[in-house]
Formats: sequence, structure tokens, C-alpha cells
Amino acid sequence: MGVASMKLAIEEFMEGARTPEAVQQFLDSHQLPIVRDGTITFLWRGEADAVHLRHWIYGLASSQDLQRIDGTDLWHLSLPLPPGSRVEYKFEIVRDGQGRWIRDPFNPNLARDPFGANSVAHGEDYSVPEWAHSTPESAPGSYKTISFPSEAFGRRVLKLYLPARFRTTRRYPLLIVHDGEDYLNYASLGHVLDNLMARREIPDMIVALTNSPNRLVEYANDERHARFITEELVPFLEDEFPLRTQPQSRCLMGASFGGVAALSTACRYPGFYGRLLLQSGSFAFSDIGEGHRRSEVFDPVVKFMNQFRAQPSAISERVFVSCGMYESLIYENRSLIPLLKSTGMNVRYREARDGHNWENWRDRLREGLSWLFPGAFLMMYE
Repeated sequence: MGVASMKLAIEEFMEGARTPEAVQQFLDSHQLPIVRDGTITFLWRGEADAVHLRHWIYGLASSQDLQRIDGTDLWHLSLPLPPGSRVEYKFEIVRDGQGRWIRDPFNPNLARDPFGANSVAHGEDYSVPEWAHSTPESAPGSYKTISFPSEAFGRRVLKLYLPARFRTTRRYPLLIVHDGEDYLNYASLGHVLDNLMARREIPDMIVALTNSPNRLVEYANDERHARFITEELVPFLEDEFPLRTQPQSRCLMGASFGGVAALSTACRYPGFYGRLLLQSGSFAFSDIGEGHRRSEVFDPVVKFMNQFRAQPSAISERVFVSCGMYESLIYENRSLIPLLKSTGMNVRYREARDGHNWENWRDRLREGLSWLFPGAFLMMYE
């Protein structure tokens, strides 16, 4: 049906009494924001000079005006929302020429990231995956904090995840996660690992949760980073823990600039990592020259991607790529897929009606990890 059908509900309200009691009754009778028939209606109540919807849907103007219903303090805006969508947003409330961003007071659904929290709207047919939550049936893994010297960067500290069934007499695959702390805090990675391992959807594995104090530099095809991961971190972990050493047992994972770090590290050490998990990678490139529309921090990324696009090669065995349809990087990620496939690598690509955020990346982890490391993985490589 479309936006008009949802506006009809608002129009029906406007045709009746517009008393404060009627407004409250209307709000109390709906789950907000109202999602129905492919339409979402945002509502805000209060005194303001203007109210704007602020969101992160690429291709749609980032500021959308809510309209005030005459004779009330109720503001509304209806937009199309395809099934399965997930949208993060805030309201900008303007008073006396000053705008203030707030979360939707009528919506309890929040998504958190390193910068705070946003309200979240769920389209029809979307639900938070149950395997992203702690469950009593899944024994939790344990964590170790490790500090070791690095010639590339000086002393570095990282967290290590050990599976609940960890035994020193067994050998395990190694998953190296860029921005590991953020994956734990904002993408429920610990719960995801616990659940998928408990259900035998992926094999038990050791997970190195790395972080960088200067990620926009170190993750942008920095030779030092690739050397740190491959020549320092991996040998250190192989000496200290019972790890399998076949390339198929090593995976690099990352989102955004972390995706660039994973891909560029694998390019510098082709064949060393048999698995790559790349989420919304910041794979900026230029078709003519080195000029590009993004900020200067992307300069080394563009140079790297231009070189890789000019001479693509099989650097890994399996590559899982995911990206949100509502993010600005969708073009770059879509463009990467045929290039990767042309090298003979086994590639799986998934898009979601979501943006550039941690819960989008969380929601793709089950498919990505279980495809890269299926439950029968160890038997495949015994």
C-alpha cells in the first residue's frame, strides 16, 4: 500500500477531536514509530519551532521535516520503509534557532556505538536474531588479556577469546578481529561466538580481538600493520596456544576501515590467510587518476584499491563480504565482488536493508562465520 495509507491514519486522527486527551489516546493506541504496509510514521510531541528526522540512509536527504498537526503539539512524518529494514535515527528539535539532537522518547529500541546511542526503527519482517543474545544453553567462552612487545608498534595489548570447551590437547582455528573490543561491545560478538560454537554451527576457535590507537592510519594499507599481524601476532599466538597452522584455519575479519586492514594485510601476505570476513569495507577507489570525493584519510586506501583493481589476484580461498544497502559504501562493495570472483576465489556476498553500523555487522556474523568455518570444518582439514 504506501505512504498514503499511513497518512490516512493520521488524517483520520485529524478529522476527529484534537484535544490533548485525544492526542494521548492516539499515541497510547499505537506502537511507535508506527510501521505498517511498508510505511513508517515517526511521531514527536512537544513545543518546538521545527522538528527534523535525522538518519543515516544514503541517498535520502539526511534531514526530513516533521509536520505539526494544527491545534496540537503533535508532529508527524511518514516515509516508505521496505520489509526487513533496520534504520537508526534521532530527532532534531529546533527552538529559538538552536537545534538539539535527541533520541525518540516513544521508542525503547536503541543501538549503541562508540559515540553513544541512536533510536532504531525495525521494518516489517525484521527481528533481532536470537543467537545474538546470551542464552543459558550456551556455555560462555573465557577471555585473556595479553600484552607483548611489537617491533612495528611497541608494546601492544589485546584480548583473546577461548572457547568454552577449550583444551590444550586440541588444536583450533584462529580468527583475528580488527576493532575487537567494539565488536564485543556493540555487535555482541561474544554471545554470537558462544551460541554458534555451542550449537556446532562453527568449530571451536580461538579469537584474537585486536585494537588500534590510530586505526585510520594503521588500517589504511599500512605495511607496519600487516607485518604486526602476520609476522608478530600470529607467530606469538602459535607459540603460546594450540593453533592449527594451515591457511584455511586463519581468518582476518573487520568492518569499515577494519575491512580495508583485513584485505590489505591478506594482499601483502597472499595465501597466508585462507579466510576473509569483510563487512562494509571502506574500499574507496577512483576510476581515473587518484582524485576521490572522500576525505584525505582515504588517500592511502584509494591508492591501494586502485592497485588491487588493476591487478587482482587470489589472495585467499574463501571471502565473505557484507554491506548495507543504506550506506554510502554500497557502490564500492558491490563493485568489489566481481573483481574478487574473477581471481577464482570462492566469494559470498550479502546485502541488508541497513546502514553503516555495528548491529548490521552483528546480523551478518552467523552466515559469514558458518560459511567460512562450517561446523564440520575440522573434519574437512584433518
